[in-house]
Amino acid sequence: MSQYSVPLKTIVEELELEILRKSSDYEQKVITKADVNRPALQLAGFYNYFDPHRLQCIGRVESTFLESLSPRDRNRSFEEFMKQDIDGLIICHNCVPFPECLAMAEKYDRNVFQIQEDTSKFMADLIDTLTGYLAPRKTIHGVLVEVFGEGVLITGESGAGKSEAALALITRGHRLVADDAVEIKRLSKKRLRGCAPELIRYYMELRGIGIINAKEVYGWSAVKPETDIDLIVHLEYWDEDKFYDRLGIDTEYEEIMGVKVPSITIPVRPGRNLAVIIELATLNNRQKKMGNNAAQMLSDSMDQQMRGN
Repeated sequence: MSQYSVPLKTIVEELELEILRKSSDYEQKVITKADVNRPALQLAGFYNYFDPHRLQCIGRVESTFLESLSPRDRNRSFEEFMKQDIDGLIICHNCVPFPECLAMAEKYDRNVFQIQEDTSKFMADLIDTLTGYLAPRKTIHGVLVEVFGEGVLITGESGAGKSEAALALITRGHRLVADDAVEIKRLSKKRLRGCAPELIRYYMELRGIGIINAKEVYGWSAVKPETDIDLIVHLEYWDEDKFYDRLGIDTEYEEIMGVKVPSITIPVRPGRNLAVIIELATLNNRQKKMGNNAAQMLSDSMDQQMRGN
């Protein structure tokens, strides 16, 4: 079971479901699983491995099958189904709810909803919504900005210039997502999404100035509620004795909750324009994702020239 939950009422309101019947515990009911089930086999009488705590969706296929049953068999099918401790049944594709369904929902005190959308499309939207609420998450110290549409997580020691770099990026037309604390959700094996804790959303701390609200100072165009994380930029104080990669042929990765994210380390010292460097790093990372590695292309050209000589 997920350690996170979302009120069923929140899902109903967000996806604009029509309520056909509320259970007595509707206001308190919470969903803890992002998986969704189409109970075709269950309505046919097969309940092995059935999980009643997934939201249940029926559409045209299930409705057509149920129409083929006699009223007595249909009533028996719905009674066995509603006996299960289901959190809610959603009737999709504008299918007409069967009287037997509503009667058994009343008898066993179950939630029943309806929506006109195609079943497959609605289920995709439902799973995406549930995943966003129930995804594993952690909070880390850093700054998250959206640069050229890419989510850039800026990390580093306190005082390294993370917030100052983010401020400079905002003035260059990019958007702040989170400052100081970044809440990261793992949406899939390859996807992380970051946002700010609600209490400090859009606030920034700048040494010598104090706390500002980026939304109030720069307007809505300078902020964004959340973004996927595409690149990690680690800021560290310049160390004369440390070797820093000057070619960038190989992509380095940092792992967060099992997801590998491209990362780079930028040494910080007076005179370096971090905003411009982060912009360039973001564009270069995008180019690499598209298969254009400038450093690798240069190395290959040099190797080819040396072989030719």
